[in-house]
Amino acid sequence: MSFKYYNSVDETIGNTPIIKLQSISQQVGSNVYAKFESYNPGHSAKDRIALYIINKAEKEGKLKPGGTIIECTSGNTGRSLAMIGCHRGYRCIFTVPNKISEEKKRILVALGAEVHVCPASVKPEDPRSYYSQAQFFADTIPNAYFVNQYYNMDNVDAHYYITGPEVWEQTNGEITHFLACSGSGGTLSGTSRYLKEKNPNIRIIGIDAYGSVLKKYFEEGIFDQSIIKPYALEGVGKNIIPDTFITTHLDMMVQVKDQLAIKRAIKLTAEEGLMVGPSGGAAIQGVFEIRKDLKPNDQILILIPDHGSLYLSKLYDDEWMNENVYHKPKKNKYGIPSYNRMKKMLSGIYESYRQ
Repeated sequence: MSFKYYNSVDETIGNTPIIKLQSISQQVGSNVYAKFESYNPGHSAKDRIALYIINKAEKEGKLKPGGTIIECTSGNTGRSLAMIGCHRGYRCIFTVPNKISEEKKRILVALGAEVHVCPASVKPEDPRSYYSQAQFFADTIPNAYFVNQYYNMDNVDAHYYITGPEVWEQTNGEITHFLACSGSGGTLSGTSRYLKEKNPNIRIIGIDAYGSVLKKYFEEGIFDQSIIKPYALEGVGKNIIPDTFITTHLDMMVQVKDQLAIKRAIKLTAEEGLMVGPSGGAAIQGVFEIRKDLKPNDQILILIPDHGSLYLSKLYDDEWMNENVYHKPKKNKYGIPSYNRMKKMLSGIYESYRQ
């Protein structure tokens, strides 16, 4: 047979495109590009670690035929594990925090996973937390493999061996800045290690959320639980210090507020038709946080972790935005129009052009 095809969904993971963000480049006065991990089949960067970790666990005999994959996840890692687990015959059990989007939960269930929703506001050591619940299932279910992405160094290695070289090749080694959000830290730690080995002068900037402990830990080496506060962003920040959060190759970290991250996500969707989630918005806002240090010839690459369609019931929904005090009926105190209002505004602009 002569036509080209893939043998499974696994073979379609990776080689995601880099797109220049025209509007952002104009606003900051530098060349800003984004690597869209949403082009992976599971619509996120987590496809990479899921494939790498499952392959290695099978090879080492930790994951056996007919076994059960256990993980605590904000949704994306679970989706990627379930996607691969489907055609390899694994049962999947995931614990998730109650702040994840409804879309993510439904996708996990659609892929055959058993989903347990846990309170996001409790401490990690609380038996109700999604960390503790995942450990409970791993300890009590026979023939189970606990991925444990926050403490599994294969999470970092996947990005060191795969994402880093991919970025270097795609940018022809001309990248000057790399920005990525940190949740588990795997993407940031693994990719930055590779890039720094290739060129120590590349600036590596990690993105954290307000209410998270990662930035202070990076700057002062202190795990300060007193600064932990609830925040809406998914996949950014943590209330623990994961082993996979390795600061060796980071130059700086910036914290981004929920409202600003959401604003950037909505604006990019409206201006360039590139639909990103809140973590993608946070990564974009990171560029604005460092814009005073940028030069016109800088080549800045942002890693966009996932797709905005995973958050239709949240930042692209007026009711959710209102309930979470992100805007009043017309405009909130941060000056962020609702997504529907923004569409109406743009429609009015386009209509004026037609006239």
